[in-house]
Amino acid sequence: MTPLRRQRKVKIVATLGPASDSTEVIRALFLAGADVFRLNMSHGTQAEIAERHAKIRAIEAELNRPIGILADLQGPKLRIGTFADGPVMLESGQAFRFDLDEAKGDATRVQLPHPEIFHALVPGAALLVNDGKIRLRVTACTGEHADTIVEVGGEISDRKGVNVPDVMLPLAALSQKDRSDLEFVCDLGVDWVALSFVQRAEDIYETRELVDNRAAVLAKIEKPAAVDAFEAILEASDGIMVARGDLGVELPVEALPPIQKRLVRKCRAVGKPVIVATQMLESMITSPMPTRAEVSDVAAAIYEGADAVMLSAESAAGTYPVQAVSMMDKVARSVEGDELWRPMIEAARTPPGNGVSDAITVAAREIAETAHIKAICCFTHTGTTALLASRERPRVPILALTPFPRIARRLALSWGLHCIVTEKVNRFKMAVVSAARAAREEGFATEADQIVLTAGVPFNTPGSTNILRVATCNERAIFEGGAEG
Repeated sequence: MTPLRRQRKVKIVATLGPASDSTEVIRALFLAGADVFRLNMSHGTQAEIAERHAKIRAIEAELNRPIGILADLQGPKLRIGTFADGPVMLESGQAFRFDLDEAKGDATRVQLPHPEIFHALVPGAALLVNDGKIRLRVTACTGEHADTIVEVGGEISDRKGVNVPDVMLPLAALSQKDRSDLEFVCDLGVDWVALSFVQRAEDIYETRELVDNRAAVLAKIEKPAAVDAFEAILEASDGIMVARGDLGVELPVEALPPIQKRLVRKCRAVGKPVIVATQMLESMITSPMPTRAEVSDVAAAIYEGADAVMLSAESAAGTYPVQAVSMMDKVARSVEGDELWRPMIEAARTPPGNGVSDAITVAAREIAETAHIKAICCFTHTGTTALLASRERPRVPILALTPFPRIARRLALSWGLHCIVTEKVNRFKMAVVSAARAAREEGFATEADQIVLTAGVPFNTPGSTNILRVATCNERAIFEGGAEG
């Protein structure tokens, strides 16, 4: 079989669901371009999640290509109660109360069974219902109720979601369901865990303690508080998702584009993967073709240098899941083929750090691009060396070689990395041989070509990238060249 090699740098995350539950469809999604599969813990039982996980791993073994799996925790869901006589129409200017009373609601009030919200609210704060379609302003509040004035009316019905954008809610980052799901997916062997409704860096640290290095932790940025505390959240996280759904509900929609660009730039600066998500090709839930605006939205994220773009309902519940992935792949290849894409990527590159690892990685990129080297090969035990190479956004391909499948799967999310599981080596010379062999077998180079290899010696020490070598892809020449170790 010809080695499976993506013809693009940006990665594609595809959510699995009822429309993509079979082994055949999951395989088709991967072959169409999906690099990472998202398991949404808000939908599906743990047994169903386990089945999807097993199918992905079976396809991975069949195609001999690392596949990343991201488990997305539900997070705390804030919902109103129910109404006695069905949906109620709220009119702009009318008074409406939220309270703790378990009685069914009417045109004047409804239960909001979250006392923590009432304790955090202040007069003037906004309450948003049903994805922000209904907007109310708090006029008075106690620990048991909040009186509001309807600013934007509409139909309100049972168990609609509530957003509280103006205050920091004293909510635990992990609900009891999240804790159960977290332990379940870590035991299952997922590669990434996404934490929903992050408000502060402490939310991430709590999750990391429970994960205990069994997976990488990704913070979903979907609340204004998370935008305000982004630097601390980024430092605490292994990766970021710009989750524009709830973020667009809680912030003015016109604020989203500059926020997205700013967050992507900050992630790139520190070399941590960032996913741009939500409504990217939403019309493809029901249509075989996206809108022009959606295509431009995907393209904008790619021009910004995001590591990955994500499909949600398009691949999980839509009529055209494989076509949605294929379309995202086509858009990505078209953008990356544009003569303006490379200058834009390089213009957004930030200066490296002052450490040896940063200097080695920058040198590898500059040597590869100046001397027309075929590929940069990163031999990595922890993923750090490969992430540094990805941060540089080089013009040449990056091969991330590791003896650990879990590291290869985790790195599948990062920009430009072609991940390969190799045999374990204890000497740098054997790492060079392994890299040269992989570059040939995967179709990146011939025996006459050269590669640049970076690694950290001694192996298995995070952040210790300290060796750079230019080598031919001819193994005999490598041994005759007298490399150390």
